[in-house]
Amino acid sequence: MLMPSIFGENLIDDFFNDFARPTKQLMRYAAPATNVMRTDIKETANGYELDIDLPGYDKKDVQAELKDGYLTINAATKKDTDEKDENGKYIRRERYYGSCSRSFYVGENITQDEIKAKFENGILKLTVPKKEAKPAVEKSQYIAIEG
Repeated sequence: MLMPSIFGENLIDDFFNDFARPTKQLMRYAAPATNVMRTDIKETANGYELDIDLPGYDKKDVQAELKDGYLTINAATKKDTDEKDENGKYIRRERYYGSCSRSFYVGENITQDEIKAKFENGILKLTVPKKEAKPAVEKSQYIAIEG
């Protein structure tokens, strides 16, 4: 019997999860992936090291862009899983399309060439150098006084 999905996958399951049984983790269609792009940031003497978890993504799926002082990481993937029996009928067919993005302010005085990136085992490792912000030099503008 189909139940309305006002609160999640099933109204009755949501009600009983709170009272009678332990909460079970349900995969919901289009639910945000909370375990994607978890980031560890470590400060070193020369800069910052970022380790960004991207499970299920390949190197070709990941892009890093520096614009207006913001380092933005984008990842997008498309996976199709088809399994057929010996007669050619589908016994399972699943598709997943996903993307995620995250931005970090690194400062406007950092250039693209100074940031180093490496992707291995589902982890994007970035090294961003520390740069002191250049203080704005205050120029005195005097007005000539005639006398």
